[in-house]
Amino acid sequence: MAGIQPPHTPIFGNQHETGGLLASPLKLLSGTIVWMAIVFMVSTIGYAMAGWPLGDAAYMVLTTVYSVGYGEVRPVDTAFLRMWTIMTIVLGCTGMIVLTGALIQVFNLYQFRRFLGLDRMQNEIERLDTHAIICGYGRIGVQLAKALTEARHPFVIIEREAAKAEEARTAGYLTITGEATHEDVLMQGRIDRARVLVCALPNDAANVFITLSARNLNPAVQIIARGEAPTTESKLFHAGANKVVLPTHIGAERITELILFPATESMLGDIREVGTIKRNLNDFGLDLEVVTAGERGALTGVTVGEAERRGAGAFFIVQIDRDGGQSIQHPGEDVRIEPGDLILLVVRGSRLSAGAIFNAPQRPQRHGRMFIG
Repeated sequence: MAGIQPPHTPIFGNQHETGGLLASPLKLLSGTIVWMAIVFMVSTIGYAMAGWPLGDAAYMVLTTVYSVGYGEVRPVDTAFLRMWTIMTIVLGCTGMIVLTGALIQVFNLYQFRRFLGLDRMQNEIERLDTHAIICGYGRIGVQLAKALTEARHPFVIIEREAAKAEEARTAGYLTITGEATHEDVLMQGRIDRARVLVCALPNDAANVFITLSARNLNPAVQIIARGEAPTTESKLFHAGANKVVLPTHIGAERITELILFPATESMLGDIREVGTIKRNLNDFGLDLEVVTAGERGALTGVTVGEAERRGAGAFFIVQIDRDGGQSIQHPGEDVRIEPGDLILLVVRGSRLSAGAIFNAPQRPQRHGRMFIG
């Protein structure tokens, strides 16, 4: 992608993942065992070449690398035997120290996994199907996790920072600690069986790479990506995102609505069914909005039918609330809009452009050669 640089990868690789925590000590342990086996065989052969019986040679190597100190089985009285014993002490004893440390690490990690319930959590992740994957446990990720929990929708969180991942686990969420830009981490979250993936990171480049990886691993998954810069929107779509959300743009639009249409909150805020109604309307590209008819607004004094005609299909009026407490539901075309009326609109397209029609000042009407405001 032009203009997008790969996200930063730590020099020492990804060690946050649960599997990665355990894999490194296991590799060290297996490597050290192989090393000690080679040292034992080579050292035993060396003593056998010096004329020692094979049993004595093996016993000498064992007592040396384990630092038992029972004494030499046979005299070490030649330059070759002394050099060979020194080599066995240096390589064998050093190997035993590393082997002991690796064993301690493996035992401790297995105990931690059992104590923290990571094995149980990974088993639950393996059983997920048609679930959601949330990449990033920041402000958006936290709200998503709460909402999906309330909706009883299965999900798993992928978070690279250990502290945030631990916070998510403490909250009771299935969590993987790792880089969501890595395909193996996405596979650990069962991207192949996921229904939707949400890229909620504040890093546009990371969201693009996650989208690319997820689309490659599961062509059928629905991808909802977050973008910070408006120029990133097209890149996310090209990478394979189904929907792109720009929080900054949404926030600015919401603040504009509160400035221009403050009546919406007071009229709709306490109605429990409004959320469901708005979601159903959104499926058809519609929305609810409340505007106030100004004293000298462009549509103040005209009929409902005339107002809807001037709107050219941008809205239609479903309710008018007046100062005296009168509420007119489904007003007819001949009902006249009065100053101070709270007007409930079903808006098609941009609610801002629909509301702007009501907020525009009245145009002066021409009578003969004179204009009357």
